[in-house]
Amino acid sequence: MELTSYSGLPNERVKAANGIDYAYRDTGPTDDGAGVPLVLLQHFRGNLDNWDPALIDALASGRRVIAFDNAGVGGSTGTTPHTVDRMARDAIAFIEAIGATGSTGSTGGPGPGPGPVDVLGFSLGSFVAQRIALTRPALVRRLVLASSAPQGADGMHGWAPEVIGAIGNPETSPEEYLNVFFARSETSVRAGRQTLQRIYGARSADRDTATDWATREAQYDAVCTWGIPDHAKLQRLGCLRMPVFVANGDNDPMILPHYSHLLAGLVPQARVKIYPDAAHGFLFQHHAEFAADVDAFLDGP
Repeated sequence: MELTSYSGLPNERVKAANGIDYAYRDTGPTDDGAGVPLVLLQHFRGNLDNWDPALIDALASGRRVIAFDNAGVGGSTGTTPHTVDRMARDAIAFIEAIGATGSTGSTGGPGPGPGPVDVLGFSLGSFVAQRIALTRPALVRRLVLASSAPQGADGMHGWAPEVIGAIGNPETSPEEYLNVFFARSETSVRAGRQTLQRIYGARSADRDTATDWATREAQYDAVCTWGIPDHAKLQRLGCLRMPVFVANGDNDPMILPHYSHLLAGLVPQARVKIYPDAAHGFLFQHHAEFAADVDAFLDGP
């Protein structure tokens, strides 16, 4: 059966035990051979429409993929928390809800159940993914951390002024997005413009609700709190016993690549890959390569 592209999927909703109605999209095969579902956690200010359809379609070619808005974000109800820990608990409530309700989603298959699932977190979503794995380790089979850093690392307390100027204002421009998510080379900028066309040009109807200023403020509070230097918190990552894939671009101005190496060094079963001539949005620029790497990791021994 030919799958509908991510850009054409309906926005679905599910109510969780915490009272939140979560907006989500569900794609990929759901038969018994499809393996463990992959749940996606989005970046700062991002909603369902800020995923690159080319990446999601590549990931969903052989597995079920579920993207969602966490509490207070986009089309989900509730209030965005000011801490990563609370965001993680809300994400766990969503994962439990789509299993507990027996939701079939757009593909007609069963919900993924209460676990285990695979989790891919991007940027702020990667912080949330780490907390999910630490809080509920039995829920996560394998973990993918894109553009990530461990809690308590030196130098992570807030973003550089040029980054805040580009993505932290009430209204941001395509050029500002390109300056943070893509490197300055002609190749990377061209890939960035192609990404923008896929994200904003492929879907005109039934777009997700834009994130509001209150969500931006709460998420940045969570980012800053995560970045308060505290070396004791670094040691907690040694508790993660599941395989972890850490990835980043070599020119990321938001979360510098050396944090990827630091993170991978703290996790017993971690591997790291840095993608060349790329920045924060490396996973969109290198969507085919990254999807293939994620597939190999999730299907590996």
